[in-house]
Amino acid sequence: MRVSTPHMGNLYIPLKTLFERLDMDYVIPPKNSQRTLSLGTKYSPEGLCIPFKLTLGNMIEAAELGADTMIMAGGYGICRLGNYAQIQEQVLHDLGYKAEVVQLGVSENKFAGLMNVVKHLSGDAPWVKIISGFRFGIKKMNVLDIIEREVQRVRSREKVKGSANRVYEQAVNAIDEAGDYRILNAATKKYLLELNNIPQDKQCQPLVVGIMGEFFVVLEPFSNLDIEKELGKLGVEVRRNTYISEWTNFNLLFGALKRFRHDKNKEIHRAAMPYLKCDIGGDGWESVGEKVLYSGKYDGLIHLAPFTCMPEIVAQNIMSSTKEQIPVLTIFCDEQMGKPGMITRLEAFVDLLKRRRQKEQSDLISLKS
Repeated sequence: MRVSTPHMGNLYIPLKTLFERLDMDYVIPPKNSQRTLSLGTKYSPEGLCIPFKLTLGNMIEAAELGADTMIMAGGYGICRLGNYAQIQEQVLHDLGYKAEVVQLGVSENKFAGLMNVVKHLSGDAPWVKIISGFRFGIKKMNVLDIIEREVQRVRSREKVKGSANRVYEQAVNAIDEAGDYRILNAATKKYLLELNNIPQDKQCQPLVVGIMGEFFVVLEPFSNLDIEKELGKLGVEVRRNTYISEWTNFNLLFGALKRFRHDKNKEIHRAAMPYLKCDIGGDGWESVGEKVLYSGKYDGLIHLAPFTCMPEIVAQNIMSSTKEQIPVLTIFCDEQMGKPGMITRLEAFVDLLKRRRQKEQSDLISLKS
């Protein structure tokens, strides 16, 4: 059995750690590229979204490398994601690959379902070994997100653009290769220190922009054309609404972080209640609530959504009519989106936010005088 999973940000690193510790043959597909998207688009049914196309492209590339078992998130009440596994398995069979797609129910089975899937795929490995590998993988995932948050802060202030990105790439490789907790902790301290030592403009007060929307296009840089890096080049500090560790804890795990995330989601849902009183699937309810909740905290919001994603289309139309005044730029992601066009839109949006901040500061000075 050769197991593989589609990419979503750095999720492959904790999964690789888990599977290698269980002596499983884990096939990592090439990172998302234009070829991945072209393959997924070519063989996807009409009208499906970019998360489906990219994950299908990953599966085809993994099958080319010999993978015969694919693990795919799914479940009830999660928009069309619940049907991905069955359709993608049929596509693989039609292409001649004898691959099985194992659906992991993130909405119903959660942690127990994940553990049972790993237990089965590992050939009934001991629970002690599974839990040990799982804990180390989760530790890596949490560390990656800590470093990524710091990168987002430094990007907007660094004097030489690209410095934080170079350190981040080195940090990701070091964390991936860390074989025990001692090496992992040392790598974490080293790269956090390196990020802090990057020459920064201490007087800088960057614009703060929140990134929200459908979880896959928010978490997978290729699907949004590295929008966070592009905003960093424009001197904008990004505050993302979710990270891999938070998404995984909320959807699959248990414990303090999940409880925090659950409380956070309840707060977001309460904020959305005047405009949307029920779950509409996907992350639509959260998108509306985050617009309301963050209107006084950020300079602006960027709403990322897959083209044809109905929950996010509903959220976009509701957000435009809320009383909370914060600029929102919605970007629909698909294979037709080009980077030059996106950068032009970002530059115009950032210019708008700068003028808006200047006007607010001018109005505040006038009031004081």
